[in-house]
Amino acid sequence: MEQSHLYQQIVESIRDDILSGIIKPGESLPPMRKMTETWNCTTGTIMRAYQELAHQGLIISHVGKGTKVVENQSGQNQSPLRKATLFNRTEAFLLEIITAGYTPDEIEQSLRTALDRWKTFSSPQQEASPINVLRFIGSHDPSLAMIAAQYHEANPELSLHLSFSGSLGGLIALAEKNAEIAGCHLWDEATDTYNEPFVRKLLPGQRVALLTLAHRRVGLIFAPGNPLGLNDLTDLARPGIRFVNRQQGSGTRVWLDAQLQRVGIDPSSIAGYQDEKMTHSEVARAVSKGQAEVGLAVETAALSFELGFNLLTTERYDLVIPADKWELESVQALKRWLDTPHAKAEINNLGGYDTKETGTVTWVS
Repeated sequence: MEQSHLYQQIVESIRDDILSGIIKPGESLPPMRKMTETWNCTTGTIMRAYQELAHQGLIISHVGKGTKVVENQSGQNQSPLRKATLFNRTEAFLLEIITAGYTPDEIEQSLRTALDRWKTFSSPQQEASPINVLRFIGSHDPSLAMIAAQYHEANPELSLHLSFSGSLGGLIALAEKNAEIAGCHLWDEATDTYNEPFVRKLLPGQRVALLTLAHRRVGLIFAPGNPLGLNDLTDLARPGIRFVNRQQGSGTRVWLDAQLQRVGIDPSSIAGYQDEKMTHSEVARAVSKGQAEVGLAVETAALSFELGFNLLTTERYDLVIPADKWELESVQALKRWLDTPHAKAEINNLGGYDTKETGTVTWVS
């Protein structure tokens, strides 16, 4: 491989490891000499790759201290120069990809997907939340980045902070008062219903609103054209098939484990069952990069990565809001936005959703 192209491969490999959490903030990268041995290249190629990663703001080098992944920079000074630099870099990036033939809609969808992956690794805010900030913790859904952006656009004084931890993690965050809203799609096998039984168990004695975001199509995702003929869960145990899973505590994982037990499939017989991802977007990305042959995710994620999809179930995704938070103006503004035809159209445009019940409220007590 030509050295000029190899450095780009090195950049992508390191960036993927940073984004996926394999290399953590503050962790040192290998010395250049070791990297030249790993990649069988010159020191200049590694130096060029590190310079590009530094330009992207992912790493920083100090003389005598090596090169490290940057720490969380949320507290940095928000100077006009810093914002102008970000704006200029964004415009340069947009010019490059628009020139390459991508449409604004394609760019916007890809950016939202990428932001989803970053938000997965953000830590929930533990301190009291400002009245104009809604803290969301819970299950990942590809529409949430769009909703947060449009919610803020319609209500400039308000913002929706997203952190993805799985459905169970979201309900626990509500119980511990670390969020105002949780995202949940937990299927209860005993009642064949979504969310209500789990809300009663984890928030006992509380009056809680379930504000329906949408019904989502969930199924197997695979390479375009389904070359391996993957049709149902029994195919996950086939020899030569690598699976990519969701993490424990996610609604998708709860449903999958119940279905595997129902059809008599031992999870240990599934290659890749322990390979866990925090979001649907990460599952789709792993399949698109050939790291797995199949995953279980929402159809929206498959569409975003131009993958094949085979429907297995349709689930209800609710925003869970305790009664003592329901009357907050920030919550009511979100409910009003979800009630609009515009909101339903925007969610439908992502693909894989049924919005007939979007904005409806069910009370659990």
